[in-house]
Amino acid sequence: MSDRDSSSLFLGKHASKAAKRLVKQDSSYIGTDRSNDSTSHSLNGFMNMSVGRNYKNKSAAFLPTQTRGYADSKLSYGSMMVSEISDENEQFSEARGGENGDDFFDPKEVEKEGIVKHLLTMCLTKPVSPLLLALPFAYISYHQEWSPVWIFWLNFLGMVPLASILGDFTEELALHTNQVIGGLINATFGNIVEVVVAINALRANEIRVVQASMIGSIFSNLLLVLGCCFFFGGLGRREQRFNATGASANISLLALSSMALVLPTPFAVYYDIEDADVLSVSRTAAIFLMTMYMQLLVFQLKTHADLFEDDDEDEPELPFIVAIAGLAGMTALITIFSDYLVDSIDGFTADSGVSKTFVGLIILPIVGNAVEHITAVTVAMKDKMDLAMGIAIGSSVQIALFVVPVIVSFGWIMDKDMTLNFPQFELCLYILSIIIVSLCVTDGSSNWLEGSLLITTYFMIAVGFWYEQVEDF
Repeated sequence: MSDRDSSSLFLGKHASKAAKRLVKQDSSYIGTDRSNDSTSHSLNGFMNMSVGRNYKNKSAAFLPTQTRGYADSKLSYGSMMVSEISDENEQFSEARGGENGDDFFDPKEVEKEGIVKHLLTMCLTKPVSPLLLALPFAYISYHQEWSPVWIFWLNFLGMVPLASILGDFTEELALHTNQVIGGLINATFGNIVEVVVAINALRANEIRVVQASMIGSIFSNLLLVLGCCFFFGGLGRREQRFNATGASANISLLALSSMALVLPTPFAVYYDIEDADVLSVSRTAAIFLMTMYMQLLVFQLKTHADLFEDDDEDEPELPFIVAIAGLAGMTALITIFSDYLVDSIDGFTADSGVSKTFVGLIILPIVGNAVEHITAVTVAMKDKMDLAMGIAIGSSVQIALFVVPVIVSFGWIMDKDMTLNFPQFELCLYILSIIIVSLCVTDGSSNWLEGSLLITTYFMIAVGFWYEQVEDF
């Protein structure tokens, strides 16, 4: 398998990381000339001040005898220039609050300014950054007991940028480790938003919402995101090419996950299996899925790591302690606001008339995947289809093989009846979606019509879920 053949086998968050780097490089290209000019100007200033320091205490005694007279005349002029430069440096230093010109070149100050600048960039320069303004209102709405509809939407909107910032801190932390540990960090924390929301919903005994959010995240990545990549990437192009082998491998893993849903669902109905047995079957299937995911990690990070090596070695822009503190802080904030969100679901569905199934399947998956969706479509429009496929289908595999069994395991620990006994209607649509996507990707090419087909499929499913009424467990 060549490097190209392995590219769409990336785990979703690995492909997203490479895609973000591509978008960042393209967006920063415009300012290259301006940066070069400012850098040259800064270097010239540095050299002038360095000359002032180096030659300030020199005299003609260090020069050869035959040139001393000429040097005396030149040094008299040079001393005046040095004096002027020194005075300017002292004035500039005083304006910055320092005692001498050396303070301007304090490495610690430069590093601190770089950290602050990078943190501000992470928080304030993204398309979803304005949604951070919803956070104080989300907090107030919950504690002042506003309408459940307001509480739900304010917390929903506020969590979207938090999920994006959490992803940035995760990547920064991974860059401080080796490839194996970094891959594990990305794999573990890449879907932490979905896990946190699901755990809070489990605590509130909202098992229907948890099930719907898990399968809804897969539908969102597999149909909506991939469809948008095909559609917007195909506009103006006859077709786009991508690696069919990697896509087929990911589809095979999704087909395996459907087996875990078939075991407790139709079997339980046909053989009239009791709930306790269904729970045991679900937990056993979750263990098998988790084992398969561990094997996938070993394959990607150990035995066949050369197939997935990233040629562009990034350097961390944040210190280790800042990255881990940021990761912990964002996780804590997401935990708090997702708790507010989950507590408002009952009132939201009662006041708005929206079913819990629709909330879990269509609305909640947007929280953790909005920025990732934008990134996937952006790189697809740049004809980088392998990266786009890695984000869309790779993220679906992560949900199916990692997040779902983790949530079942947490339900086991919390003594909640979290099973894989999904409604048969959802199971049928899940299997049909995998079949439709597999038919679209097996030839290794895509066009806008196939993208429209996948998007249409997603909205047809959304309409069906709008009217679905499932009894709570």
